[in-house]
Amino acid sequence: MINIALFDEHKLILDGFARLLSDVPDFNLVLACDHRAVLIDKLKKVNVHVLILNMHDISVRNLNFIVQLNIDNPKLKILILSAIQNEEIILKTIKAGAKGFLGKDSDMNDLKEAVFTLRNGYDYYNKSISTLVVNQYVSNINSTSDSGSEPSQLSTRQIEILRLWGESYSNQEIADQLFISVRTVESHKNHIMQKLNMKSTVDMVKFAIKNNIIDI
Repeated sequence: MINIALFDEHKLILDGFARLLSDVPDFNLVLACDHRAVLIDKLKKVNVHVLILNMHDISVRNLNFIVQLNIDNPKLKILILSAIQNEEIILKTIKAGAKGFLGKDSDMNDLKEAVFTLRNGYDYYNKSISTLVVNQYVSNINSTSDSGSEPSQLSTRQIEILRLWGESYSNQEIADQLFISVRTVESHKNHIMQKLNMKSTVDMVKFAIKNNIIDI
């Protein structure tokens, strides 16, 4: 079971979101807060693996809040939900200590995948977020240092999964096309990041572009 905490300053949204999370297998919602001080205090007493912060603005106050949470709880994985998304905002939340970011086009499948990925020790950004960051990478690709990783390190199945994911297929769509389970797809993606010494799905996209596994 993954122990999850949820924070949203809008109580109605918090209550609805908490009910959704409570129905997800393997998720154990141990804390739902709409007050910052209460969240900070309770995190000292409850074992939480992933904290979901639903932020309606990415202000300096909220960035400092992320920093404080990381200082107080260094093992905590923080996942940001926000409808406000641009490269500068995303990079600021990463610098503050967030390990994942879901944009306004994310659905429940994205959320579940993000939580499992963070719990396994990897960063997570959904497709639109990855695209924002990768666009900057592509514009500077000639000046980007080589990571030293090679496609030959991956199995044929892993390259196939990386290609499909890079072409915007969801985990479920990849599983259906390859006749495997969603959990197997998630496992392959984690193994890809392990083999290539990567910490985020953004790095996977960069690798796939650089090695012509996916087209841009």
